[in-house]
Amino acid sequence: MAAPTPVPDVFDPRRYAMGVPHEDFAWLREHAPVSWQQEREVGAWPGGPGFWAVTRYSDVVAVLKSAEVFSSWLGATQIRDPDPADLPFIRRMMLNLDPPEHGGLRRLVSRAFTPRRVDRFREAVAERARLLVDEVAERGGCDLPVEVTDDYPLRNLADLLGVPEADRGMLLAWTNRVIGYQDPEHSEVALDADGRPVNPRSPAMLADMFAFAQDLAAFKRRNPADDVMTALANAELDGRGLADAELEMFFFLLSVAGNDTVRSALPGGVLAFARHPDQHRLLLAEPELLDSAVEETLRFHPPVLSFRRTATADAVLGGQRIRAGDKVVVFHCSAHFDDEQFPEPHRFDIRRSPNAHVAFGDGPHVCLGAHFARLQLRAFYREALWRLRDLQVTGPVQHLVSNFINGIKHLPLSFTPAAR
Repeated sequence: MAAPTPVPDVFDPRRYAMGVPHEDFAWLREHAPVSWQQEREVGAWPGGPGFWAVTRYSDVVAVLKSAEVFSSWLGATQIRDPDPADLPFIRRMMLNLDPPEHGGLRRLVSRAFTPRRVDRFREAVAERARLLVDEVAERGGCDLPVEVTDDYPLRNLADLLGVPEADRGMLLAWTNRVIGYQDPEHSEVALDADGRPVNPRSPAMLADMFAFAQDLAAFKRRNPADDVMTALANAELDGRGLADAELEMFFFLLSVAGNDTVRSALPGGVLAFARHPDQHRLLLAEPELLDSAVEETLRFHPPVLSFRRTATADAVLGGQRIRAGDKVVVFHCSAHFDDEQFPEPHRFDIRRSPNAHVAFGDGPHVCLGAHFARLQLRAFYREALWRLRDLQVTGPVQHLVSNFINGIKHLPLSFTPAAR
């Protein structure tokens, strides 16, 4: 009797250093669309109890839309279980709440994050894209993330939040600490007194960010402006101002998620055009396809790889019986290449329609910042793809060591400069 085929490991964050393991996800979608994954020890990080990996598009969407069965609150939204002592703290973040509590906070942030306020920055975002491309265009080559795209969303977000120029470097340091904690290039693992790694989302690791958030909010109350932190500092929820913890968690979420989503998406989109020059030429010939092209880059290179939920009750998903308390992890990067939803999914096609990707999630937690993210992507591609022609990848593409964020750390490119 032949030995059973082993289920591919899509947990180990080191696997993503070479990019998304598409062949393994294709095998899982066909043979084990909801598969049990071992959560093995990785470096200093201990092993965990394991989880269900959800890889087909229809099942991913079902989980994201079913908060009553698949909870963000029970175990939070990262694959690794937080320290039980930290869990009450982590649950305060809107990202880790379930309805109805999630809805009240979401409506409050929506009032601060209005399309009108976002659109006010449209010209500044376009000018920033132009200046950043100016810095590299005549050189004929660059390492795109390091020299251009890491800085772009950070500055845009700082403008929107109202973070002073002198303090903006801290946003990048905090983002690297939280998002890049699995990657030795971006963050060193902090150890507690017993030699155990400390969760970068724990109170101890976020104390400096939260102190800054409170100082900034106090400043905005004295010196109000048309920015998100002024709106949050003066916001009311159920007839009261925001509690310190609520304000701090909003700042954390906006600073980290608001920065790294675009930071991860941009080089992935440019890489897709470099590897598909026919689509680059098509966009130049038909610029009205830009909006469609943005959506296809988000499908082809989703900035978020995965999100975790926890089952609130026994359930059946993809033919598997899920027990109450089990971890359930949806993989966006697999759902986007499911040929049941996207014909010829590995074909990068800027005319693709429909294109119901889940790069910004689905259900109650769909991304509040999607409008601002798309604004930034359109502005950057409008500059970079028209002015940097004949894109060529000239060296190894280095991806972030992470099973959460689909980041690109290094993307060496050559190109032919073109007039604006």
